[in-house]
Amino acid sequence: MKAIKVKDIMVPLAECPTLSGEATLHEAALALEEAQQGSKQLGAVMVVDKNQDVVGGIGQLDVIRGFEPGYETMGELRGISRSGLTAKFVKSMIDKYSLWEGALGDICRKAANAKVRDIMHTPAELEYVEEDSTLDQAVHQLVTGHHQSLFVTRADKVIGILRLEDVFTEICKAVRACQL
Repeated sequence: MKAIKVKDIMVPLAECPTLSGEATLHEAALALEEAQQGSKQLGAVMVVDKNQDVVGGIGQLDVIRGFEPGYETMGELRGISRSGLTAKFVKSMIDKYSLWEGALGDICRKAANAKVRDIMHTPAELEYVEEDSTLDQAVHQLVTGHHQSLFVTRADKVIGILRLEDVFTEICKAVRACQL
């Protein structure tokens, strides 16, 4: 059986919605909503610089965090769910940092003033995968990093995105082919 390459199942950049880092949170929320409803049902929007090179991405959690600037004062939160904190402690953070007090009531102002560059996710080294990498390698990166997607590169330039759901679809194809 021929090894599946990342480029065989990735979503090309041309099919991904993009935004400038200068776009507003309002524009990002609407672009993300449209991306989710499109034919590819993408859960992220790529953020590009003035040369149209991908510099990051913005997903649902990034947009939601953008509406509550109190999260910025708390530091890096990405690993907090795996650090053994109790539900009681996590709930207490809402009071301590005054999170979401009036945030939804003030959503229009925040949507107009916040910039994508300030809330976007900038990928770490292990969130990139070469287009000619095998699916095995990509699966390993997705699992060990708890990622929902990987940025696909060719010569250090992002050319698309590899979504967890597409990888899972390929795994299910292999499972269906099993002769049990």
